[in-house]
Amino acid sequence: MFAMGLVGGIFGIIAAIIALFVGGVDAALSDTGTSSIMGLAISALIFSILGIVGSAFSKSKPKLAGWLMLVSGIAGFISISLFYILSGVLLIIAGFMGIFSKKKTNQQNAAA
Repeated sequence: MFAMGLVGGIFGIIAAIIALFVGGVDAALSDTGTSSIMGLAISALIFSILGIVGSAFSKSKPKLAGWLMLVSGIAGFISISLFYILSGVLLIIAGFMGIFSKKKTNQQNAAA
């Protein structure tokens, strides 16, 4: 779960940077000088960072980490769907793994 969340977050940051570049080119070529892609790319960057924070919590608080990665994957996918496909899928899968994981207790470890 940690590795999938981290890789998904890193790929999300890369996708957001590419979207920022595309938005910059769009803003430079448009008559208004602005681009909606820029705002969506910035939100995807924020959600990618949230996914990395979620992966950092995967050992100590897996449920919280799962929800953070799930929200990050879905919101990032909504922001810039084409660029965020790989990141969104990885974060969503890691999020579900965290939400549905069962944490081992000390009693179960002692019996094993």
